[in-house]
Amino acid sequence: MGTQSKDNPVLLRIRDLRIEGSSEDQWTEIVRGVNLTLRKGEVLGLIGESGAGKSTIGLACMGFVRDGCRFSDGSIEFDGIDLRKASRAEARALRGKRIAYVAQSAAASFNPAHRLIDQYSEGPVFHGVMSRGEAESDAVELYRRMQLPNPNEIGFRYPHQVSGGQLQRAMTAMAMSCRPDLIIFDEPTTALDVTTQIEVLSAIRDIIRQFGTAAIYISHDLAVVAQMADRIKVLLRGEEVEEADTYAMLAQPREDYTKSLWAVRSHARPEQPPVTDGTPIVSVRNVTAGYGQTIILQDVGFDIHPRRTVAVVGESGSGKSTAARVITGLLPPSDGEVFFDGGLLPPDYRKRSRDQLRQIQMIYQMADTALNPKLRIRDLIGRPAQMYLGLKGRALDDRVRALLSLIELEPEEYLDRLPSELSGGQKQRIGIARALAAEPKFIICDEVTSALDQIVAEGILQLLERLQSEFDLGYMFITHDLSTVRAIADEVVVMKEGRVVEQGPKTEMFQPPHDPYTELLLSSVAEMDPDWLTNLLAQRAAT
Repeated sequence: MGTQSKDNPVLLRIRDLRIEGSSEDQWTEIVRGVNLTLRKGEVLGLIGESGAGKSTIGLACMGFVRDGCRFSDGSIEFDGIDLRKASRAEARALRGKRIAYVAQSAAASFNPAHRLIDQYSEGPVFHGVMSRGEAESDAVELYRRMQLPNPNEIGFRYPHQVSGGQLQRAMTAMAMSCRPDLIIFDEPTTALDVTTQIEVLSAIRDIIRQFGTAAIYISHDLAVVAQMADRIKVLLRGEEVEEADTYAMLAQPREDYTKSLWAVRSHARPEQPPVTDGTPIVSVRNVTAGYGQTIILQDVGFDIHPRRTVAVVGESGSGKSTAARVITGLLPPSDGEVFFDGGLLPPDYRKRSRDQLRQIQMIYQMADTALNPKLRIRDLIGRPAQMYLGLKGRALDDRVRALLSLIELEPEEYLDRLPSELSGGQKQRIGIARALAAEPKFIICDEVTSALDQIVAEGILQLLERLQSEFDLGYMFITHDLSTVRAIADEVVVMKEGRVVEQGPKTEMFQPPHDPYTELLLSSVAEMDPDWLTNLLAQRAAT
């Protein structure tokens, strides 16, 4: 949180902001008369469910709107400069230098063809803040502050050569390169595991305090916002609901909608007796795998039974997604075996039968990048049904309609839409329908709720649970969110550095004694207490 920001001069003032979005040649108001005041060194949290307008307002703080949107009214004044009236040259001089933006998806924000340090240096060199040599030295220092490994060397890697958590920290460092007066953080820790999230939150907070930077912190994670913000503004469908000091907001929210956000907690899946017999739908046995000479998985083994969900948890780089790649045949193991329904699977997907490929499907973390933006919903869902089941014509159309109804989307309303015309939660539902189209017995869910607000995420989890019961599905649920584990898992596999450190029924995993690493994960889950992060860091520093 900022320090003594109440006495600082106003840096950003927004009055009666109204923004319209275009759909089918009609303009609809999506931000409705929002007001915002931010002082130098202050951190304001913006929260609300999907479609509340958080990111749209965040971008407006830079005087910017996405394609298909336009300002219809209101003023945006940054340090005496009217951003709505600023010329393109004036706006360009501000963006990156005095106002910076940290996006939710670091992977989509970096240029894959250039090294991290080259992209870090571009801004300060362009704006005349530093020479190239000074920028490279500064990058190393900020990489160190962001607790990136090998700070002297990591900048010379390409984006695909670092983990998602490392890339997110590198992007935060890049946003600080010109020492801006204001940074907009748009869900900067959504894709991070809980241990990495603490490191990033701590580093962001320390940098904000040290340089007196003001910030807009956008998140659907209330506990995270509580650690970062001096004040919180709650939004709903483009309108203000209420705003207050963080402590007051958490202690006594005034409006019913805010209270409902506070009350949303993922339901806990009822405890089920452990499976003692029966053939696992998927069995991973003593698998070792990696890339080239680099070993990622070492002697990994676990079973997943029909109608059961096994959550695989661990920090970034622990091997969770690599295990999924082995199961799907995308990464043949150097040792060990994978069985499906009692039968040995060929290690390479190219040698698997079409029926073996059909039985194992995947739902991806980022529906934005997982769905072809040029295909209509009917084609996105219909392709696997056509390829695996041979459906066509009326039968295919009926199958697609049935799947849309199954995921609780009205067929006539969504069949001919493009992914860009859907919300994040709706896109994820399409990803679920696409996986179900092949009629599989086993689905890998890779961080499928991490990019969703709590209300939408709860709906997705309940949908997955219902579908599992209806179709006897086995789930492998890759996640770093332990509240999601409580909500959906029957069993938990904890991974660290490519090995399974602990596994068992969920109820046992959440009760002590724990493996030290499991204890670290459990203690790293943010709580709805503004002092939680400060107290946790102090506690860990003392031990």
